Amino acid sequence: VQLQAFGGGLVQAGGSLSLSCAASGSDVSRYTMGWFRQAPGKERELLAAMRWSGGITYYRDSVKDRFTMSRDNEKHTVDLHMNSLSPEDTAVYYCAAARDGFLNYARGYNYWGQGTLVTVSS
Repeated sequence: VQLQAFGGGLVQAGGSLSLSCAASGSDVSRYTMGWFRQAPGKERELLAAMRWSGGITYYRDSVKDRFTMSRDNEKHTVDLHMNSLSPEDTAVYYCAAARDGFLNYARGYNYWGQGTLVTVSS
């Protein structure tokens, strides 16, 4: 599966931003999709995850009240809608995929998009 992420940029604190990830390749529907981020000097962390088939969406506790993940099964895109952003959300954001993977098992994601930078100014 190939992944391409879009939508990063500069936003003021308190603002909103949406990221999009397009998935292509064979058997896309077999993959669990996740959004990660990596801030400078910090480890990469899983933010949200879902399956194309539906069911529950996983959210990291620190973002679950501010971020929403959605999908478009026809276009094979997954989006991350981010609200109430703060400078602590500044990071490179990645979409990732895990074939038949568990939602919140971060190490299972082995296909990665190129990353898109989100910068939140104070």
